[in-house]
Amino acid sequence: MKKSLLFLFLWSIPMLYFAQQEDAWVYLSDKQNVSASLSDPITILSQKAIDRKIKHGISIDSRDVPVNENYISQLKAQSGITVLAKSKWFNAVHVRGTEINIKALTGLSFVASIDFADKNLNLKQIPQKKKSKLETTTTTFIYGNALNQIQMIKGDQLHVSNYTGTGITIAVMDAGFTNVNLMDSFKRLRDAGHVLDGYDFVNRDDNVYKNTISSHGTWVLSTMAGFVDNNYVGTAPDASYYLFITEDALNENPVEESYWVEAAERADSLGVDVINTSLGYTTFDNPNYDYTPSDMNGNTAFITKGANIAFEKGMLLVNSAGNDGNNGWQIVGAPADAEGVLTVGAVDASGDYAYFSSIGSTIQPTHKPDVVAQGLGSAVIDINDALIAHNGTSFSSPILAGGIACLWQALPNKTNAEIMQLVRASASQYNTPDYYLGHGIPNLQLALNNALSMGESQENNSDVKIYPNPVSNILNISVPSNDYKIVGILYNILGKKVLEIDVDNNSQMDLSFLNRGLYLLKIDSKSVSKTFKIIKN
Repeated sequence: MKKSLLFLFLWSIPMLYFAQQEDAWVYLSDKQNVSASLSDPITILSQKAIDRKIKHGISIDSRDVPVNENYISQLKAQSGITVLAKSKWFNAVHVRGTEINIKALTGLSFVASIDFADKNLNLKQIPQKKKSKLETTTTTFIYGNALNQIQMIKGDQLHVSNYTGTGITIAVMDAGFTNVNLMDSFKRLRDAGHVLDGYDFVNRDDNVYKNTISSHGTWVLSTMAGFVDNNYVGTAPDASYYLFITEDALNENPVEESYWVEAAERADSLGVDVINTSLGYTTFDNPNYDYTPSDMNGNTAFITKGANIAFEKGMLLVNSAGNDGNNGWQIVGAPADAEGVLTVGAVDASGDYAYFSSIGSTIQPTHKPDVVAQGLGSAVIDINDALIAHNGTSFSSPILAGGIACLWQALPNKTNAEIMQLVRASASQYNTPDYYLGHGIPNLQLALNNALSMGESQENNSDVKIYPNPVSNILNISVPSNDYKIVGILYNILGKKVLEIDVDNNSQMDLSFLNRGLYLLKIDSKSVSKTFKIIKN
């Protein structure tokens, strides 16, 4: 997002500041107690985080070990140095000070290298970095104003099957969550205990609800978790949420990238499943820190590299493509350029390209944007509980992120990479992607159907054959012919029996009278007892 669209008074910041102060990443040489921490990971990660990593085959490694606090204390004690953020994944600290004072840190034995945000100050080619910009412009649920945006991605069909985000944890990285603790629109969320915690990495306090200059995070959260009876339902109303402020609404500075990486590290340690980021970084208040479009190559920006590590750690990252499609920059920004990020562009209510949505480029290592959702005329809730419409990929991203949380609830054994691919493969132009809509508009119900169908095809390697699945009318069932008595019992998602037949070697079950949705078919005999998930179209 571009903060410049909201905060036009940034011109008042004294230019003298830029001449005196610089930002840099200080990379440290080692960590403390690495072996001991890895042998007893509960000392550095929550049990939920450990369980998630084990479940998806994600290794716990030295990157999970915290930065040496003694080193940080020594850096803080150096003349003219302010420590603003730290990253265990990079074993680095973000500092601010004069060029001279920062370069003096090389004299410390534990400092491995220094990377200035202003790449002109880097005498040696070490990692280059820069950027930042906040994105903006201005179960049976009754969705009201939010109906179109959830129907577009078929998230409402997941809700009908009771996939509403339960058990999935989402971290929202944004600029301010004003009044979320007071608004009626989030009462359902609060009463369920689904706001797990929050932290302001910019001001280093726990109050993420204060009346800040930006309420952007409140709008974003509403598209996922907002609920107004008979008038509005977010795409993941029963997910759990961590609220992290990483965006400084008053300034555009590379330290915001560092705040984001810190928050992502904390999210990983807490066992977060999905991260939504409606932010993007391209240029800064200090033009010396600016990225160039060629830097959006998926491996240059500090935040982009952090996002790729977050993906390696097993989290699914959903990010706004940006709102630069109709200006000189045009292409997606960081961290949306990362291979490990599902980048979401914007369309209007009819599914047509939204004029402002940032476009992809051959510079990126994977096709961007990945997919699109409604970002022009998105229904959101403001800090006074008013239902309003807003424009921006800021909103297409969380709308889809919430839907993906519901999909992952339905497919808990899938990895982040598998879920991302299912979403892409379900999209409207998967076989003919372009740089405006990417693979197109996802169909999350189709993604679920495809996953279950693939799962059934694997099960069909056994003696029991079930096909076709998904099914429209007649389901074919083939079982071993040497069993005396075989029964097929079909249950709905609530566990109620809806149909029972005797099964022989080649039987058929007529499902034409059933409503669309997910069903469970149990095949029982003396030698066979198997349950299959059946999708009725």
